[in-house]
Amino acid sequence: MFTGIVEEIGVVSRLVVDDSNGGGGGTSATFTIPQGSPLLNDCHEGDSIAINGCCLTVTSFTPTSFTVGIAPETLRITNLGTLKEAGHVNLERAVRADTRMGGHFVQGHVDTVADILSVTPDGNALTFRFQPRNRAMLRYIVFKGFISIDGTSLTVTKVDDVEGWWEIMLIAYSQERVILAQKTKGDTVNVEVDMMAKYAEKSLAGLLGAESGTASIPLLEKMVRRIMAQEQGATS
Repeated sequence: MFTGIVEEIGVVSRLVVDDSNGGGGGTSATFTIPQGSPLLNDCHEGDSIAINGCCLTVTSFTPTSFTVGIAPETLRITNLGTLKEAGHVNLERAVRADTRMGGHFVQGHVDTVADILSVTPDGNALTFRFQPRNRAMLRYIVFKGFISIDGTSLTVTKVDDVEGWWEIMLIAYSQERVILAQKTKGDTVNVEVDMMAKYAEKSLAGLLGAESGTASIPLLEKMVRRIMAQEQGATS
């Protein structure tokens, strides 16, 4: 579990692609952090670190660098396959029980990759417009709701379900501390929608009896029958 508050910007120092299975065996990536950064002070092998919003496991580390393995499935779902040596990434350690929740609940499970449609200055802020490659994710994106962009907790400022895009505003403070400010139109980002929206959807579907693709909604049917019975009783 993470908060979406980026702790450090790291640098991709080494990428090793597994050439087995025709190059589809995954990737090993090493990231370097700035000198003096506390990010790895309490690190252990097997710890989780979010890299551009994707929860990955530390396989080895030094005081200033750490290595993770990126599985083929992760490469298919996220944009981590586009990482290049010397590139920058957002980093956040897994949340502790005594951590202040400054952002929102982020699992580090990327839902879809989105394309940046535009970047528009607004005073000293930047407005980014995104379009998800999986359009089904739009139903979880609401005005003023939470969203994780490359692991950064942000607030949705506008949504257009018809055209299939949403916007966020990146303030000047955040521009200096996350990699999104370095991206432009045509670049991609990892997106994780608010998991509470998914739980709410599933709970409501169960309550209404929507299952196996059927249109049966027994709760509403019971309510209609009760109202009709009351009306019949009142007129008899």
